Amino acid sequence: MEKPLLPRESGQFIAEQSRDVFVEDEGVQKVAEMLYGLQHSDELTASGWKKANPLAPAPTSDQALNWVFVVDTMNFSFWPEEETQQCEVTYKGTTHTGYMTLCAAITRAMEEGVPITDPKYFSQMNVEELGRVLRSDNETPMPMLRERHQVLTEGGRVLLEHGGSFRSFISQAGNDAQRMMELIVEKIPSYRDEATYEGKRISFYKRAQILVADYWGIMAARGQGDIINMDWLTMFADYRVPQALVYLGALRYSDTLMQVLKNGELLSSGDRREVEIRGCSIWCVELIKDRLHKLVQERDGQPCSVNSVIIDFYLWPYAKQHHKEMAHIPIHHTRCIYY
Repeated sequence: MEKPLLPRESGQFIAEQSRDVFVEDEGVQKVAEMLYGLQHSDELTASGWKKANPLAPAPTSDQALNWVFVVDTMNFSFWPEEETQQCEVTYKGTTHTGYMTLCAAITRAMEEGVPITDPKYFSQMNVEELGRVLRSDNETPMPMLRERHQVLTEGGRVLLEHGGSFRSFISQAGNDAQRMMELIVEKIPSYRDEATYEGKRISFYKRAQILVADYWGIMAARGQGDIINMDWLTMFADYRVPQALVYLGALRYSDTLMQVLKNGELLSSGDRREVEIRGCSIWCVELIKDRLHKLVQERDGQPCSVNSVIIDFYLWPYAKQHHKEMAHIPIHHTRCIYY
């Protein structure tokens, strides 16, 4: 079977063929200008990792690396069936929803003495034990418990085969972000985020890329972020960043697709429209990054170090912070283990 196109090439291929999602040049310029104004702020650096992950252990410990592996392996499908029925986890007086419920639940379990970041434990835990770790404060459980259990135990077994920790596993790839991502996708089946579009095998590798980016963020927070090929990674194609890109005018949905999403229609993983939303988001961020680099070169006469990962690190919280203003733009809903 042919190897799939890598995420960046997949994004370009999809954007060139797309029927329902379009990259808008004016919006790309607008977002690049917005980021140009932020380029000297902490918001566009990797060293803000702890600020972006307030519930993680201190980045100085290798426990933080295993925590990231556990969280990123189960980092998918947090949206509720009904907006009023959010899964909630309260930790230290703050009630979290969405992705942060997972972070809060894992950190809460650590405080309760559950060795949830130890691959020896989580490779063998049963579904009831994981259900207790991920328990919600209300009647709405975290979705896809059985799938989360399956991917976490599978991931734990892989770590045990490669030295018993995420650090020992990932170190096989040296300091190369591309090799790290390829290693993750090759060894851990749940990270193989691939589809077929217009007869071609394509890939997004959202969680694999986040795992590499989080590893980079922790190492950068330690002053050891000298990982090469970070530019090779793309944004992480999910459901929150596309909404922000549409809101900012850099992406546009056809009227038909907009109506489908407003009707709350579930898109299956690999559906043409779902693939177009994710692929065009990747390519849109690549164009924003290229435009930003050009602006910095033209106006400041120097190279720009902002990569697609950092742009994603900015856009995802931006979407969360402005969720009320962008409530009129529907997010797409796909129940799967990839995002």
